Amino acid sequence: MSGTSLDGIDGVLVRLQNDPAGLQLQVEQHAFTPFEDPFRQELMALNTPGDNELHRAALAGNQLARLYAQICARLLSQAGYPATQVLAIGAHGQTVRHRPLEFDADPALGQRAVGYTWQLNNPALLAELMGIDVVAEFRTRDLAAGGQGAPLVPAFHHEVFGHAGSTVAVLNIGGISNLSVIPAQGDVTGFDCGPGNALMDFWCQRHTGHSFDRDGHWAASGQVIPDLLNALLAEPYLHAPAPKSTGRDLFNPTWLAQHLVQHRDAPPADVQATLCEYTAQACAHDVHRYAASARELIVCGGGALNQFLMQRLEANLPGVIVSSSETHGLPPLQVEAAAFAWLAYKAVHRETASLKSVTGAQGARVLGAIYPR
Repeated sequence: MSGTSLDGIDGVLVRLQNDPAGLQLQVEQHAFTPFEDPFRQELMALNTPGDNELHRAALAGNQLARLYAQICARLLSQAGYPATQVLAIGAHGQTVRHRPLEFDADPALGQRAVGYTWQLNNPALLAELMGIDVVAEFRTRDLAAGGQGAPLVPAFHHEVFGHAGSTVAVLNIGGISNLSVIPAQGDVTGFDCGPGNALMDFWCQRHTGHSFDRDGHWAASGQVIPDLLNALLAEPYLHAPAPKSTGRDLFNPTWLAQHLVQHRDAPPADVQATLCEYTAQACAHDVHRYAASARELIVCGGGALNQFLMQRLEANLPGVIVSSSETHGLPPLQVEAAAFAWLAYKAVHRETASLKSVTGAQGARVLGAIYPR
């Protein structure tokens, strides 16, 4: 998995089995490789229109597939397994555009909008390099069925973290944050809350040279700017009803710069503190709105390692226990990669994995295209 944080690739080797007691999942190995800065900058640039972008995107997809292969080879080496023991590789790719349901409608022809979501990848190359079946393109079938194509992890969260008789809320904080609500009764819901680490990481890189604010120390050193926070919280996306999904198409440096016009002289640490509070309040608002009966919020993704952000979530959610997914048996940096291993498993077995109640699609679908070894 390489997500909207653009920090690098997390890979997991997962043993999966369905039995009468439910899903049995064990992460046997985990590996991470960071993106080198030039490649990270190219991926960032491909999030917006640019010169010769089709050529550049194709080459970036090739490079990403080679990096995926390196991670897979390392996982096999660590575990001592041959490639023949692996059922499939789930390779999500790198999202560079996400514009579902926005374009190509023609009411006169009864043609609804589909839009698109674009994940850079070369799964055929990955299958060739590894000699293992590859499952990719997880999001496009949901779009074809009228859905957002995201988020896809709530179904996995339900399998791993759900508890009969109580409402469970799971918050994944990557570059973008998404919330899964698993009720004691009824349908699972889930959607993208808004920014996670993307804006904080950008601001930190720009002013400190570090790719992220470790433990939130820099944000903790600043003071929240109330007017700026209120302007950020007024973003219409935050108040739109679910189902909904977003990405760097909206929450990007240009969007942030527009809000900072009136705060050009603000100390950078104060802006960072405000961005951290923005993420915390946007997420907490959605927990209050959609998971009011939840007594615990399980947090995964890189944001779970930001101690100051976790403290701000607690402060904005009085009476709710805010805990890391590690306390539930799955470390934060392994959850999303494990989710796409599970999605690949479901695709290979031709089992549906999407949730109509989450994406708004016409129904559950088998997700993913299979590239044979």
